[in-house]
Amino acid sequence: MGSGESRPGKVSLCGDTSSKASESPAEPKGKRPPVLVDGVTLNGPTLDIREAESFLREAMPIVMEEAVWKATDVKEKVCEWRSPEQLKDLLDLELREGGEAHPQILQRCRDAIRYSVKTGHPLFFNQLYAGMDPYSLVGRFITEAINPSLYTYEVAPVFLLTEEAVLKKMIEIIGWQDGGDGIFSPGGSVSNMYAVNVARYHHCPDVKVLGLSALPRLVMFTSQECHYSVSKAAAFLGIGTNNVYVIPSDKRGKMIPAEFEKQVQRAKDEGALPFMVNATAGTTVLGAFDPLEEIADICERHNLWMHVDACWGGGALMSKKHRYLLQGIHRANSVAWNPHKMLMAGLQCCAFMVRDKTNLLQRCHSAQASYLFQQDKFYDVSYDTGDKSIQCSRKPDAFKFWLMWKAIGTKGLEERVDRALAMARYLAEEIKKRDGFRLVMEPEYTNVCFWYIPPSLRDTADGPEFWRKVHAVAPVVKERMMKKGSMMVGYQPHGDKANFFRQIIISPQVSREDMDFLLDQIHSLGMDL
Repeated sequence: MGSGESRPGKVSLCGDTSSKASESPAEPKGKRPPVLVDGVTLNGPTLDIREAESFLREAMPIVMEEAVWKATDVKEKVCEWRSPEQLKDLLDLELREGGEAHPQILQRCRDAIRYSVKTGHPLFFNQLYAGMDPYSLVGRFITEAINPSLYTYEVAPVFLLTEEAVLKKMIEIIGWQDGGDGIFSPGGSVSNMYAVNVARYHHCPDVKVLGLSALPRLVMFTSQECHYSVSKAAAFLGIGTNNVYVIPSDKRGKMIPAEFEKQVQRAKDEGALPFMVNATAGTTVLGAFDPLEEIADICERHNLWMHVDACWGGGALMSKKHRYLLQGIHRANSVAWNPHKMLMAGLQCCAFMVRDKTNLLQRCHSAQASYLFQQDKFYDVSYDTGDKSIQCSRKPDAFKFWLMWKAIGTKGLEERVDRALAMARYLAEEIKKRDGFRLVMEPEYTNVCFWYIPPSLRDTADGPEFWRKVHAVAPVVKERMMKKGSMMVGYQPHGDKANFFRQIIISPQVSREDMDFLLDQIHSLGMDL
């Protein structure tokens, strides 16, 4: 190599440096010689700050106009449907060697928003989350801009303290008089996995060190209406899906306590160790609430960990009028509750809480990474809560909920819940009045489940052929509404029941007129079937 070339590992100053040795670091960078390391020039940032600022100033109005204002306007479409192949062509997904100019990137932003489903739209009823809360949205803007990770106080002081405050209040609302512990997780499914892992550790603490080979055969229980994450947790944690004993539910979708106790005795008779039950407060399809008091009685008799999956139904705890739906939840050992659902905190916002003051979460999950959790820090290290988590990097999901709660108060959250349930009652009564609509059952929560029966079938007697034809109606209506972009409502079969629509009501943006439009639109889209 010549003297002017840079070799790997060699640091060199280019140009005459003899007169620069005493130059102050405060001098403009342009006056200093470039430094090369492995052929890479290191002087100054490579990001053009003015160009970055210009891009952000152009992009943010697009986000506000297209993803916020228009996306929540009832006069706009819920979605702009394209098939996967069409959308691949429209988006030009290929990643290339060189970058694109800002005007092209801004168009990419517009296209991404245009062809996405607008979940904040008043006529989006497809999932167990909906609507757009402005305070939560600003909270998300702040945390995305700051980009913290919640493992230690030193890197996320504000967000660790707000998470602690939110968990404390949620634990109080659950009714754990002596307090508890908790952590925010990346989804209700992960919260349920936490529950299984903590319950197993509580019964068999050696599992953390010795593993599955040191355990007896463990059996857990859940209802047939539970979320599928329960069986996934059993598979993921090595318990095995065959060791999840499924308890029958009654016709309203509630676990039958007597059947639960029979299954506990069955497991004992087989020589297995029953260790936990997953009770559901707000099932995904029917919105059913398991009888928590009776389940708790059985758990006490058989020394079982009682977990309540209140991811969907937990919002009812905010309402004096409706919290009876979760009567007995204070007796649970752990609770999963997703404020991003009924309370509209924005995805994702999922709390897992335990009725425990012995650092059970910490003992179960701690790995004591010395590069993060040093015990000789200059502040109170009890605020370094990251070792309670199975994650390392963790998003500050509680902050948006905290900001929203501060803005509208507990009373405002209660009013949202009460209004959503009142709107569900209105819709159910309208369904009963209209020809061609039939309730699957009276709603207990805001899941309003119903069939649409087109005019061609209304004089047909109920029977296998009738229900076979009804089964084919909802998928066609759903396809038509998606391609029109007018609204989004989910449908599904359930047990031996033909496909029916599941209308979910959450957002305070939704009006009585929207409920009327929903029924009118379904009739309009399906009347020729």
